[in-house]
Amino acid sequence: MHDILFTNLRLYPSTPGAETGAADALAVTDGRISALDAGAPARRRIDLGGRLVLPGFIDCHTHAVYAGNRAHEHAMRTAGASYKEIAEAGGGIFNTVQAVRKASLEQLVDGALPRLLTLLGEGVTRVEIKSGYGLDTESELKMLHAIGRLRQLTPQHLTATFLGAHSVPPGRDKSDYLNEVIDVMLPAVVSEGLADAVDIFVESIAFDGQDLQRLFAAAGGAGLKLRAHVGQLSDMHGVQTAVAAGALSCDHLEYLDESAVRAMARSGTVAVLLPGAFYMLRETRKPPVEQFRTHGVRMAVATDLNPGSSPIVSLLAVMHMSAVLFGLRPEEVVHGVTRHAAAALGLDDGAGTLAVGAPADFSIWNIADVDLFSYQMGGLGPDAVLIGGRRVSGVLEGATT
Repeated sequence: MHDILFTNLRLYPSTPGAETGAADALAVTDGRISALDAGAPARRRIDLGGRLVLPGFIDCHTHAVYAGNRAHEHAMRTAGASYKEIAEAGGGIFNTVQAVRKASLEQLVDGALPRLLTLLGEGVTRVEIKSGYGLDTESELKMLHAIGRLRQLTPQHLTATFLGAHSVPPGRDKSDYLNEVIDVMLPAVVSEGLADAVDIFVESIAFDGQDLQRLFAAAGGAGLKLRAHVGQLSDMHGVQTAVAAGALSCDHLEYLDESAVRAMARSGTVAVLLPGAFYMLRETRKPPVEQFRTHGVRMAVATDLNPGSSPIVSLLAVMHMSAVLFGLRPEEVVHGVTRHAAAALGLDDGAGTLAVGAPADFSIWNIADVDLFSYQMGGLGPDAVLIGGRRVSGVLEGATT
């Protein structure tokens, strides 16, 4: 006997090539999908009136915990300054670092929670959040503790990523600072169980491939998953280094050659596309989407929600951008925020799918098809969002028996 059975629905397929509506029912038991059978016995039945059911969306790359804003820098970019020029002048990440260091843990939590709940209202049931705006041991740990506190305040599944190697603080030698990240911060993060993964920004204004190798060796040995920001502003051949070191994903990827794409294909590394940053920074170099298709590299899509380069609290908006700016097809957009996003986080519990045994995290939409996400910007939202089979947003309407 199942807990609840949703009937008269169109189930979005979890595998390529399958037809929407191949299953027209979904049963939930103990928080997981327990059957795709309209005849399954259940304690409660709800008729969804033909609405579309989608897996819970996953925002697999965010910096959602921060303090302050950088609206003045956006004005500088509008006047012609580049991201690199602003950073080299002491702006960029360091403005947010100062704000985060001054903020209390409670202020960080209070600032981030409305962002997460806004994403929840769009059907986002899982969010990855990075540290990286502390850049000293005390402040990095404070950010990670804020993520832990947020887990108690939102029904969403939150994944924490330690990004101490986001940038080199002003006045610090890079090697000396990286030693602190590896020898002081990382052991503290691991001993307190504060992070699921580690990340690093490989770029001319941040760290290089050798730094990545050092950090990944220490983090992998401590049992953390590995991810990397690479190829955003230049090609430092960080993709090949990250892939060789075992990265689950490489994120940004505007600058890379086909040999790097082949390396990602061989390793199964996910390409995480971040069109919000591309849009806000007015970039012109696009990720090589056609090469990813040709070589079979999985593409995820995420907001990159942060106060500087992507202050966009909407996965739906970024999904639209991925289609219009990067040329992703409608099904690629949806897979990019479901099963491929789950792969970028190294999830193997069925997250991002609507399969028997998967978490019962899904959203219910009164739309004809997912093509609308690539066509219409604004005015879209699910009727209801469920996590573990429990409604956490919207109104769950339908004939109930």
